[in-house]
Amino acid sequence: MIQSPFIPGQIYHRRNDIHAVYGGNWQSGICPSAMLPYIFIFSGKSGHQHGYQDGWDNPKVFSYTGEGQSGDMKFTKGNLALRDHIPNGKRVFLFENVKKGFVKFISEVEFFDADYFETHDTKGMLRIGIKFFFKRKGVYLPIQPELFAQPYTVTNPIHKYGTSPPNETERKGLVTSRVGQGAYRKRIIHRWEYKCAVTGFNKLDILIASHIVPWAESNDNERLDVNNGLLLSPNYDALFDRHLISFENDGRIILSNLIEEKAYKKIGISGIERINNLSSYNLSYLERHRLEFSV
Repeated sequence: MIQSPFIPGQIYHRRNDIHAVYGGNWQSGICPSAMLPYIFIFSGKSGHQHGYQDGWDNPKVFSYTGEGQSGDMKFTKGNLALRDHIPNGKRVFLFENVKKGFVKFISEVEFFDADYFETHDTKGMLRIGIKFFFKRKGVYLPIQPELFAQPYTVTNPIHKYGTSPPNETERKGLVTSRVGQGAYRKRIIHRWEYKCAVTGFNKLDILIASHIVPWAESNDNERLDVNNGLLLSPNYDALFDRHLISFENDGRIILSNLIEEKAYKKIGISGIERINNLSSYNLSYLERHRLEFSV
């Protein structure tokens, strides 16, 4: 692997240490260099006001929101440069904003996939955004982007959209009361590392990405929060969706008394299942789910 010009975890003065040396617009979130085959991307909490939500969906995959503070995002300028950086021979370096003027280098990353999602702009107006999925440079992912699609969803593959976001008809397939569409579903798949959170079953065209707190009961941030999602096999998803099963904070399954024990066993649910890799961020959503649990 070619050596990186930056050290992971080290703090850099953005203007002096990065742009003065390597080029690129120091005020943009996506900064292609005209001097070298480099693209710098910057992520931070301040982006939330523009509808940006970035983060590590798992230790290998970082989801990054494209550029554009108002109106629908398109694959032009910085977004196009990111999408096509591999065939164009460009390297992408991810930084995290630390404080005004200073950033921390996180990792060199590579484009893996992208999709559209609904978010808000600076003025709070709904618009279509672009979500990039980058993998750490050199890591292996046990999946290819085309395997994320479900045959019964209406979301079109990104190559069919070209450089423009989906039209009004196509948008109906992107935003539903379920998580199972577009970029958010992909974030859930990455978060649960390509398998059912309960059973470990890994056939993605069968698995369902489901909100913990339902779409209708979530605010705009909660609807897009990857921590408000589970990737489940269909039998678990159907019961979870109807509050006939839930999970304790330690991951242990809870079964409703509205269904007989032998009926659970007929559909392969034993009552001893558990989710082993819940994060602390999942727990508040699970607590709200249990409030609606059918005893």
